Amino acid sequence: MLQHTLKTTAVFTGFGLHSGAAVTMKVHPAPVDSGIWFLRSDLVGQDARIAAIWDAVVPSKLCTLVANAAGASVSTIEHVMAALAGSAINNALIEIDGPEVPILDGSAAPFVEGFLNAGIVAQDAAVMAIRVLRAVEVQDGEAVARLEPSDMLEIDFRIDFEEKAIGRQAKRLNMANGAFVRELSDSRTFCRNADVIAMRERGLALGGTLENAVVFDGEKVLSPGGLRHKDEPVRHKMLDALGDLALAGAPILGRYTGVRAGHAMTNRLLRKLFATPGAWAAVSCEGLTGGKLPGIGVHRGDLPMRA
Repeated sequence: MLQHTLKTTAVFTGFGLHSGAAVTMKVHPAPVDSGIWFLRSDLVGQDARIAAIWDAVVPSKLCTLVANAAGASVSTIEHVMAALAGSAINNALIEIDGPEVPILDGSAAPFVEGFLNAGIVAQDAAVMAIRVLRAVEVQDGEAVARLEPSDMLEIDFRIDFEEKAIGRQAKRLNMANGAFVRELSDSRTFCRNADVIAMRERGLALGGTLENAVVFDGEKVLSPGGLRHKDEPVRHKMLDALGDLALAGAPILGRYTGVRAGHAMTNRLLRKLFATPGAWAAVSCEGLTGGKLPGIGVHRGDLPMRA
């Protein structure tokens, strides 16, 4: 299976979820074996290139943030990373004029649509993947994140919230053949109304609205139109997991299990995977294996229909 990049530049404008600042982001084509990089176009006089890779992640509440040695950073990258992985885009340069990726509607679907509009093209080099050979796991109380061997990427996620409108939810998906775009891409970030109030008191979620997040209050869904899926919260957690796993630097062939897991735990899991001798191997994806990668063959018909 060949690597892919964009045919032309995809442009996105919006507001940062936490900063509330207006931002423009341009996702450019990139050469073979480039991987995914961010470029802070608003920074002058310092290294403004930031690798979208697991060991560039620094601790951050509520989102995934990457930074370079010079201190340049970009936050809330998980949705665009999920869209790239779910569209089988291996190489891209993401130029952004602020410190936070725009939240748009709170899901990854607008990014996927933008990529499909720009065009996705094959490149003259094989995709290398990370095959999980031995199970690795991290825990934090009742929260668990685990990777174990599988012929393709599978995501199995379980959540449990006190909010009656969320409650206990579980879902498992084989991520091949455009499953991410069809099943997960339009699921939005979510939170409790009490959390929104608390975050704004701390200067967070300044760009959050009922239009770019699903807000729950007890048994009620406050966002207009309600849920896009009855289990939208667990689907969004799976979306986040794909975006965070994409920071491995290559597609993963393995089964990911998350139980009440979040961004930080998935990054801890990747760090443990790469620190464990014999737990993984780099493999060239050819033939049947390549056809099982997320996003291979995805097209506009895979996008969920929205009213």
